[in-house]
Parts: sequence; C-alpha cells; structure tokens
Amino acid sequence: MDAREQPRGVVVLYNHTDQLIKGDPKDLLADQGVIACAHAVEDALKSANVPAALAPITGNVEDALKPFPPTEWLIFNLGEGLAGRLFEEIRIAWAIEAMGYTFTGSDAAALALSTHKARAKEALVHAGVSTPAWRLFRRPEEVTEESLRGLPMPLIVKPVAEDASQGIGTDAVVHNLEQMRKRVAYLVDSYRQAALAEEFIAGREFNISVWGNPPVLLPIAEISFAAFNNPHEKIVSFSAKWEENSFEYQNTPVICPARVDPVLERRIKRTALKAWEAIACRGYARVDMRVSAADIPYVIEVNCNPDISPDAGFFRAAKTAGFSYQDMVLHIIRLGWEHAYTYDRTSVAKRWRTYPPNHETLRRLHPGGSRVRGGTVDRLPSAG
Repeated sequence: MDAREQPRGVVVLYNHTDQLIKGDPKDLLADQGVIACAHAVEDALKSANVPAALAPITGNVEDALKPFPPTEWLIFNLGEGLAGRLFEEIRIAWAIEAMGYTFTGSDAAALALSTHKARAKEALVHAGVSTPAWRLFRRPEEVTEESLRGLPMPLIVKPVAEDASQGIGTDAVVHNLEQMRKRVAYLVDSYRQAALAEEFIAGREFNISVWGNPPVLLPIAEISFAAFNNPHEKIVSFSAKWEENSFEYQNTPVICPARVDPVLERRIKRTALKAWEAIACRGYARVDMRVSAADIPYVIEVNCNPDISPDAGFFRAAKTAGFSYQDMVLHIIRLGWEHAYTYDRTSVAKRWRTYPPNHETLRRLHPGGSRVRGGTVDRLPSAG
C-alpha cells in the first residue's frame, strides 16, 4: 500500500467481561480466553514492529474506539460482545463497518448466519452441504413423539446461538423424551434461547481451518476420543475445550495433520469449501464436522472468526502448514486489507464487484474498472 494509505497501526478490539447475564457461570472461562488471545495478537504485532493498541470493550464499541480514527487505524476484530449477550458479536461488526473501519475477519452478515445454528444449517442444506437433521424447541412442552418424528435418538441438544461449546456438557446427548424435555428446559431457562436438537453422528470428528480469497485450506485436524469407551461421550464439550483439570480436556488430543485416506480427505475438503461459501465467510474460519460410518462428512458448525489463541485449533493448523504465530497474525491482517481494496469508495469507475455468495466462481473478484494497485499487499515469506 502506498504511504498515504498506510495506517498508523492496528487496534486489537476485544471484549473484557467480568460477569455473565445468562448461562453457566463457568462460561466466563471462554469469554476471558478472548482477553488472553488479544494480548497474544498484540505481542505478535509488536514483535513484528507493527504499532498496536489494545481496545477492550467494557461498555460499547463506540467508546472503545473513540481514540482511534478509522482513517488511521485498522481493526483486528476479536470482539464477541459483553456479558454473554446474544448476537453482540454481530452488532460489533456492523458498528465498525458503519464507522468506516477496515477490519479483519468476516462481516456481520456471515457472523449472524453462523451464530444462529438453525439458520446456518438451513443455508448449508440449501447449498447441498450435509448437516445432521435437527429440530428447534422453544419450550419443553414442544418435545413430543410427534415433534421428534423422523429424528431418531440419540440427539445432541445445544443452545441455538452460542459458541465455544457453551451449554454442551455430559447431559447434552439425550436418549429419550424425558431427558430431552429436561435438557430443553435447562437451556431455555439458563441460556434464555431456543434449544437445537440435532441428530447425533457417532463417528470421527474433524475440523479444517480455511482462510483467504479464494479460500485456502489448512491441514485437516482430528479430535481423538480414544480414551472414551461410550460413543455418546465422544463430543467436544465445554470441559474438553476450557477446563484444564478435567478428564475431557486431558483426553481429547488433536491430531494435525489428521490421518485420513485420500477419498475421505477429498470429501472433507470439498465439504469445508462448500460450507465456507454457504455462510459467505471472509478472512478466516474453521469448519467442524463429524464423519459417519459411511464416510459422509456432516458439518456441525461453521465458525467465522474462530479462536486464534496460540493453543487453539486455527493456529495449530497454520503452524502445521509452516506459519509462525506472528506470520499467521500478519496474514490475517493482510486478508483484511485485501478486502478493503476490492471496493474503492472514492470512485465509481474504480469499484470492484463480487459475484453472489453461491456463484460457482467462489465469489472471486472481477474488475469493474481499473486494476488492483500493485504492491497493496506484500506476500509473506514462503513457509519452511
């Protein structure tokens, strides 16, 4: 980028939460994990001699960003809301876009679609992506044999609009109507939202990280459940993700790159790309899936702006591909810049257009006027 477009630095925007308004009190572990991630990103930027500043959201995003004019700062967006409020992450993305900032990661539309699990599954089905069958329940009285017709037990039941495995514990997998009603009642009462009941796919669990435009796949990762004898306990629960002293955390190691045969590898990669397109992800994302006994990958979640902490899955995949943590952070920033340069707000003649989300060209950019200015995005040194 030329000198007049060079930002003063990068603002690492994140939520700083001390208490929650809903859910399980231990869910605060996930919210506080964002704080540690923000500091890791800031450290990586400063070690690369990139001016960086932390901007914790303690009230609203407008106040957090007041010292940082959008003409001078790029936002590394780690914002996930405050106090566990529903869809705050989406509101943050809308706000920073409306205020004119260039920012990393997905836009609000993709974040909203991926966060609402039922709507995300509708989009996946529309795009021809396999996802487990599901129903949505707003109160336990709705759980009847009739309402579950065609949805065989066991089921895994989770909040419809949470991430980080919040609301997923040992009772998440249910085997009968009584368990189902109790689980729905718990989620509606504690998380103040509908419960998503999803067909339980008993099989291997994989995730694959994706970034760039057009999207580039990082190495496939598999969660090992070898320590679990009961197939219905083989889930990535909240404990497995966040509670370091738990059996689940200590016995769900991740294998990356995963050991898969070429046919299954192609299916997983093809499914991940179709899921990325169905949600219209941008920047970077992670696709989680279970593979059935028939080797069919079923997408269980698409995570826009996933956790990029040094011990999280996205960096594990990037590291396997040869990136250092610093390289990964800088590459995510460059992807944000690339998106910013696709649309020149100062001239209709220089605007670039994109194809619709489901277009077969994968929304690659096509010129509607002048060419992209050379040198706007420097390439990373080749890894390895």
